[in-house]
Parts: sequence; structure tokens; C-alpha cells
Amino acid sequence: MSSYPMRDPVQDHLITPQNAALLIIDYQPVQVNSINSMPRSQLVANIVNVTELIRSFNIPVVLSTVNVATGINKETIPSLLNVLQGMPSYDRTTINAWEDAAFNEAVKKTGRKKLLMTALWTEACLSFPTLDALKEGYEVYPIVDAVGGTSLIAHETALRRVEQAGAQLTSIAQLACELQRDWNRSDTAKHMVKALTNAGAFLKL
Repeated sequence: MSSYPMRDPVQDHLITPQNAALLIIDYQPVQVNSINSMPRSQLVANIVNVTELIRSFNIPVVLSTVNVATGINKETIPSLLNVLQGMPSYDRTTINAWEDAAFNEAVKKTGRKKLLMTALWTEACLSFPTLDALKEGYEVYPIVDAVGGTSLIAHETALRRVEQAGAQLTSIAQLACELQRDWNRSDTAKHMVKALTNAGAFLKL
């Protein structure tokens, strides 16, 4: 029983800790409280789970909010900020984060071409930067169980649109396994197991 040598993690066609970045857009109280495509408590638990997973694999994160500086909106929800302690947040007025110069520059500074996309709402703040990033040659992976829309049909229709444009939909469980890839990588296996457990992949029988 033996594994092949690890493939080049930068050039790998699959997602690796060395070729991906996570974008977290607008997980703020107003946006969370407007989600109707899944239970809001589950949405919050899922985005926190994703973020903890990403941080444990040392993957770059770009965090953004909308309309905090204008006083219209509040900061990122506390449970998520707790995982992202000390991380800069790029506040915007644009609905499409890709059209904000500071956010756009921060994404490009990561040097990563595979973008794990999370945002509220699916039909706006996820779909617009996804479509723009795809046009610029990025690979975009919306994490479907960590995003939400104002209705189930709005959420599902937005996912269909970005998928038809070339986005590659993924889930928390798939992402965790893709990052880990081999149980022999014992230093990170515990992080994969935690993410899978939190996502409900391992249920008590």
C-alpha cells in the first residue's frame, strides 16, 4: 500500500493549499437575516466551518464587507470574525466586489488562480464577481453549502448561471477531501475530519 509522490501543488489541476484562495464577501447581519434558501443558523455554521478549514491549511483569505464605512451596514458577523482575527477587511460601496479597486488588488496579490467563492447573496454578491473573475481567466469554485440567496429559486438560478459561465461548484465535504487528498498527510488529516464532522458527513449511528 503506497501513494504516488505528491503532485506539484501549485500546478495541480485540482484544488490545493498552494494554488487557491478563499474570498468571503458580505457575511453581515442584514445579509444573513435575509437568507431564505437554507436555515440561517446552518449557513452561519457552514461559513465558519469553511473558514476554519481554510485557515488550518494556511490558504490566503480575502474578506470584504459592503457599506460599513457609510454607516448603512454592520461589520462581519462575530462568529466569523472570531476565526479571522487580525485579518484586513475591504469595505466597499459596490455590489460587485470585483469592481472595488482595493478588493480586486487584494485578490490579485494572493497570486492564486483558483478562487473559492463565498458571498451573500448568491444572486448578486457571489455571481457578479464570479462572472468577472472567470472573464479574467480565473477558475472559480462557489462553495454551494456556504452561500445563500433571498429565496431558493434565486439561489439555484444564480448557481446555474455561474456554472454555465464556467464556475465549478463544490461543497464543504468535497473541498475538505480535495485539500487533504491523502490520509498519510497526518499533519492536516485532523482538520479534514473536523470539517467533515461539522458538515454532517460523519453521523453517529
